[in-house]
Amino acid sequence: MTTVASPYDDVDPELLALPDPPSAERRLTLAALFGTSLACFALVAALRHDLSYALSGSEPQELGDLRTATNMVGERLVAGHAMLGAAGAMVFERPGHAVTYRLLPVAGRSDVWVEVRVSPGRENDRWQPPRRVVGRLVRFDQAGPRHRGLAAAIAETTGRPVPSNGWLVIDEETPERVRWTVALAGVFSLFALGCLASAVRLLAPLRISAA
Repeated sequence: MTTVASPYDDVDPELLALPDPPSAERRLTLAALFGTSLACFALVAALRHDLSYALSGSEPQELGDLRTATNMVGERLVAGHAMLGAAGAMVFERPGHAVTYRLLPVAGRSDVWVEVRVSPGRENDRWQPPRRVVGRLVRFDQAGPRHRGLAAAIAETTGRPVPSNGWLVIDEETPERVRWTVALAGVFSLFALGCLASAVRLLAPLRISAA
């Protein structure tokens, strides 16, 4: 009778005698890898509107008088003029920024607001809002993480909720100013893919071969 050699005949028996990897730690590692990957993809999704604007054109679309403008398309660089009202205006700051910000409604409209940057030293009683603005046009509910909560703050301050189709013009924010989001999204995507690749390798069965 012919005996067929097993591919495991030459494997070190001490290696075979080693205990299996702890299953609980393995499941925890897989959960951490998949969770981190999902979190990274969620952050990229949160930046999708910023990415769309960062990759848009640098030539502003002329809207004319913002009180009567109707040809508005979000995530575009626009230019227009209007009288910005002081009633209901808000002043806020961002951590790490030396400038302050004012959020002002366009006089005569309840659905268009303008965010204006105020340089250090200019925040006083003599400050006047600009008559012409050039910046990013975006829906309030699509303005991204940096503007989250502004609509609710306006409703709380003025007692009038921002319409669901309300617009926000972010003065001086050109596509070039948000190009950093492209690099950030790339880093998050690479990190997520790296976590997925590590999880796949961890799930792959071990291959034991004779030396």
